[in-house]
Amino acid sequence: MSKQDNSFKVGMSVIGSIFFIFGFATTFIITLSAKVKDIFALSEFEAQMLNFAFFITYALISIPIGLYIKKIGYKRALIIGLLLMAAGGLLFYPSSSIPSFPLFLLSTFILAAGVVFLQTAANPYVTALGPEDTASSRLNLTQALNSIATMVAPWLISVLIFSGASEMLDAAAKAETVQMPFVIMSVIIVIIALLIMTIKLPEIAKTESTEKKSVWKYPHVLLGALAIFFYVGAEVGNGSLIISYLESTNGMDAEMASTYAAIYWGGAMVGRFFGSFMFSGISLSKKITYAVPVLLLALISGSFVTGWNWNIGGIFLGIAVVNFLIMQIGTGKAARTLAVFALVAAILDLVTTFGTGQIALWTVVSIGLFNSIMFPNIFTLAVKDLDSGELSTASGIINTLIFGGAIIPPVMGSVADNFGYTWAFIVPAICYLYIFFYAVKGSQIRK
Repeated sequence: MSKQDNSFKVGMSVIGSIFFIFGFATTFIITLSAKVKDIFALSEFEAQMLNFAFFITYALISIPIGLYIKKIGYKRALIIGLLLMAAGGLLFYPSSSIPSFPLFLLSTFILAAGVVFLQTAANPYVTALGPEDTASSRLNLTQALNSIATMVAPWLISVLIFSGASEMLDAAAKAETVQMPFVIMSVIIVIIALLIMTIKLPEIAKTESTEKKSVWKYPHVLLGALAIFFYVGAEVGNGSLIISYLESTNGMDAEMASTYAAIYWGGAMVGRFFGSFMFSGISLSKKITYAVPVLLLALISGSFVTGWNWNIGGIFLGIAVVNFLIMQIGTGKAARTLAVFALVAAILDLVTTFGTGQIALWTVVSIGLFNSIMFPNIFTLAVKDLDSGELSTASGIINTLIFGGAIIPPVMGSVADNFGYTWAFIVPAICYLYIFFYAVKGSQIRK
């Protein structure tokens, strides 16, 4: 094995673990909004302030962090991000002991600051680690690892926090059920930060440009950042309202509803594993071969999170097969696949609004599969044709617009409070239609 190959594997392994960590933390917070609503007797709009506190961090510090990373390097940025995450996680212990919703929000904000550090550093790092034409494949692979964590988080909330016994507790006792998951997560994060301090990560060489450029002059970067705004807002909005939606319209208890939330996030995992080889240069026969274990993963994971209900796992498998077949329409092209998936996601949200029963349940859950390749494909299209010296600044701008997760969920919460949960899903449908525009037209606009 060459030194270069070994360096690449070390870099991808570390970044893969980073994606897993911030994926777990992000989804844990998103899913926790339903529990916070119960603990503090909040309206849906008020409960979504937890998502606001998390995602507004991107708007406030992504660009400064992008500039700061250029000075300190990717490795230090990853360590700082991990330590901030650990500090925020530990603060949930006193926040839960009081309990205090404002302190919950402060803890969330600090934890999110660490996630912003990680994400602003990790995405351009993965992009720059190899050839530009396979950047989408690498990002889909790391995002798939992220999505394993996003499926695990709702399931753990179901087991540890939404358990039937906890529903009988008073507000203070309910709040204390979130303490140990955050403490354990923080300890693990500190250990990983210490390990990263001891290893050498491959450096990304900077390309010197003969002409001073500003990424603000690139329409495809700015329109891509707006696409990220709508994508994150739609993904978080759908995911954070699923539990309350299923409780309201299907009569499920929170524990069961949270397992369907896990399937929603698990769809992103399955779809991103598909994307990790669909956007590579391998033959169609190999792609089909690689799809088999991913489909098996869909069957097992869907069954596992629902208490080994193989019927539900089988339905999830069937939807995953449909997702893989629809992905073929994209013919391995990032923009084309993004357009198809955005259109399908919009339709699924509209069917959730106007449908009922099992049909509406599975349409909202299935959206996760079509969310899967959106972030990596939007990011890849948005930074296309930039040199490595511009990547961190562009990443800062793009990551700033992740604060769509702070805006769209409260809008959906307000619609749910005033008109009912089903009507709230029109909001993300509109978001997906903009992403469709970006894939078809916006990503190709050059000055």
